[in-house]
Amino acid sequence: MSGPAPTPEAPQLRPRLTFFDLTNITVGSIVGADIYVASAITAGILGPASLVAWVVAGMLAATLALVLASCAGFVPRVGGPYAYVAAAFGPFPGFVAGWAMWAAEVIALPVFAISFTNYLAYFVDLGEPAQIAVRGGFLALLTGVNVAGVKAAGRLNDVLTIAKLTPLLLLVVIGGGYLATHAEVARAHYLPFAPHGIEGFRAALLLIFWAYAGFELTTIPAAEVQEPRRTIPRALITGMAIVTLFYLATNAVVYGMVPWQELSQTSTPLILVGTALVGGVGAWVMAGGALISVSGSDESDMLASARLSYAMALDGLLPRPLARLHPRFETPHVALILQGIVAFGLSMSSRIPHLITFAVFNLSLTFLLSSLALWRLSRDEHDGFRQPLAPVLAVVGVAITVFLIASSKPLDILVGLGVTGAGVLVYAAFAPRRPHEDVAVLESPALLVHHATARQERFLGHWLLLIRGALRRVRGG
Repeated sequence: MSGPAPTPEAPQLRPRLTFFDLTNITVGSIVGADIYVASAITAGILGPASLVAWVVAGMLAATLALVLASCAGFVPRVGGPYAYVAAAFGPFPGFVAGWAMWAAEVIALPVFAISFTNYLAYFVDLGEPAQIAVRGGFLALLTGVNVAGVKAAGRLNDVLTIAKLTPLLLLVVIGGGYLATHAEVARAHYLPFAPHGIEGFRAALLLIFWAYAGFELTTIPAAEVQEPRRTIPRALITGMAIVTLFYLATNAVVYGMVPWQELSQTSTPLILVGTALVGGVGAWVMAGGALISVSGSDESDMLASARLSYAMALDGLLPRPLARLHPRFETPHVALILQGIVAFGLSMSSRIPHLITFAVFNLSLTFLLSSLALWRLSRDEHDGFRQPLAPVLAVVGVAITVFLIASSKPLDILVGLGVTGAGVLVYAAFAPRRPHEDVAVLESPALLVHHATARQERFLGHWLLLIRGALRRVRGG
């Protein structure tokens, strides 16, 4: 008697990303438009005292990075915070974490397109129609690279990450050397250190924290990472160390070379610094570096945020097409194209500070749920994995995220809660549906058990099924 016909192997995300790739994705996701924009925005709020905010924000971000790294050890699968929270508390809290994070990442994408256009204007005179065309072409090109394959995107990010750090390194070396031999220049620009006092510290901290955000994306493509339990924490720690060093050194030079009053009046602060150091050549190098840096950061965000919506659609919580993999490139091409279209629409707005603070509020919700998830996950053993410091990290992570949320503007809180409410409606619409069957076997048999269990436990799912069945019976009667 013959057995059942073999089931065709479902398309799967393959482990192709190495420690080097993932470290560069971490750096690439963080260093981008932020360092080329945030210094100018916060200069008008705190003046040179912004340097203190850069230090504090770096410490907060590094701690939260350790929280996510610990979560990745317990739950080393695709989806990042969404997967962690879902594993700890169930599908609905996981959905809220994933939805808030996806909203934050997609809202951040147009910031890169806008910043790219601003720095490109140094080389080319751009009218409004040309600016729109550049933003659209910028997003379309990077979307196409990500659709072509994760390895192609990873290799492009490797090149862009190395290239983007070169101008910053030159700025630090040349600028640091100049300030070391011209202490009077630094003294004149650093003093008064806090011209506006410290009342705006929390507002500046939120804007600067966004400059460190991006580390959360490193944990999302776990199914495409070689040895994720070992690679993800190492890549996060290494990447955060590189970023923090560059940020602190770069901003020390920025505030030492240019008066804070001038910085607060420009959208391209590093061009001012390059000009002050070596004239037109310095401005050209910094503008070119900004274009590369912004491109690398946006490319990294696209790579990882599409995997987030892919993972949620895979569990049946978002429309099924988002879980489709390209038949040739094996990438979530529908998710990539959708977020590219949304980002282009949002790029029509040039209110960068508002986009940033709203993104930080949504990220804070995700980090809060992730910290709570770490506490829960640390109480159980997962395939023999243990993390002794996990409970302590979880408590500190909760404290940090509560502080960030409390520091948000009332408008950002209201809009953020509105977006979360919209997410609940989306969840209610898709929760009763089964996981995407074409790609149900993603990583291990254990995931099938998770899917089967989650299908019965989805928030509102059971009641919506009953209501829908009752309506059908009424209509049929």
